[in-house]
Amino acid sequence: MLSRIIYCTAVLLATIAVILLALFSPQPYRKNLTPFVALSFYIRQPRVTGPEASPVEPPPPPAGALIFHHTLTEGPENTSQVVGKAQGFIIPVESFAHSAFNIIYLTIHTNQYSGSISIQAKSLIHKEREVLGIVGGTGSFAFVRGLAVFAKTDEAIYHIKLHLKFSNGS
Repeated sequence: MLSRIIYCTAVLLATIAVILLALFSPQPYRKNLTPFVALSFYIRQPRVTGPEASPVEPPPPPAGALIFHHTLTEGPENTSQVVGKAQGFIIPVESFAHSAFNIIYLTIHTNQYSGSISIQAKSLIHKEREVLGIVGGTGSFAFVRGLAVFAKTDEAIYHIKLHLKFSNGS
């Protein structure tokens, strides 16, 4: 009889605990509550210092591949805070112009966002201003879509404006 009372009490306490947890547990944490976000960054060539520093090399010939690893900063100044990096692999040859390999990856680490954004670079025309499509991301930018506007501001600096649209489940 005593074991039956203990068993019923344990079941009752477990049921009460489940109900209380369901009623008073905190909501899941979400970083992005707004479905649209606009961000602005600057892409700069890496700073090379010391005796091995050499002048900026000319761009590769049109038939070669363009592989780059640049710094992503908050502003255009040399003293701007570095918030990530921009990396890419682009084959500007006409037969590869619409290749899935032509992607620019932005990796961003700020107080508000942490993750990466994939930008499709299929339609590069090498103008002073390019509008490219965002095809996905990771971390804070999971499943993001939108546009990336690249504008050349200096010989070694690009201003990038990101117009992001998050999916409903973000």
